[in-house]
Amino acid sequence: MAQRTERADALRNREAVLAAADALFAASSSPQSVSMDDIAAAAGVGKGTLFRRFGDRAGLISAVIASRLEPLRHAVREAQERAGSSPRQRVLDLLDTSLRFKIENRNLMSAAEDAGLSSPYQAEHYGWWHDMLRTELARTPGVHDADFTAHALLAAIRADLVAHLVDEQRMQPDRLRASLAAYLDNVLGAG
Repeated sequence: MAQRTERADALRNREAVLAAADALFAASSSPQSVSMDDIAAAAGVGKGTLFRRFGDRAGLISAVIASRLEPLRHAVREAQERAGSSPRQRVLDLLDTSLRFKIENRNLMSAAEDAGLSSPYQAEHYGWWHDMLRTELARTPGVHDADFTAHALLAAIRADLVAHLVDEQRMQPDRLRASLAAYLDNVLGAG
């Protein structure tokens, strides 16, 4: 069965909703305060359009996250294909990229958790990051259980922890990134 092509107006509405939601979550210090009404008004669509298109708040937040992750995924894939760096360096680069994404998008990621999305470990983007890390860790000398190590390293950069460290503890992003690199050295041993 052929897949239906999306109508141009529906595509425009979808993009307007994603852009409005993205901007509102980024600007808000409290993602819980951004309502579906706020998003619909900012996008210039009816609230019903949001529910028909995305199902609920959690579905909308998932779509915003996916739209933000796609360019990042592309850049990561390109970087992974370039030769010259060691698996250990690629692990650090992957973790650092994920951490920077979470620092920059901590309100959106917090909104995802608050919206009651399923376990972060079941999220499609978590599986993608885990697979990428596990692959590089399996190539890294001295790593005995790449699967568990990938989970443990991703736990160190959970969105709620990143938000706590940056927003509550006032840890500077550069210090957080340096701490992550030092933690990786502890986990993998001196390289």
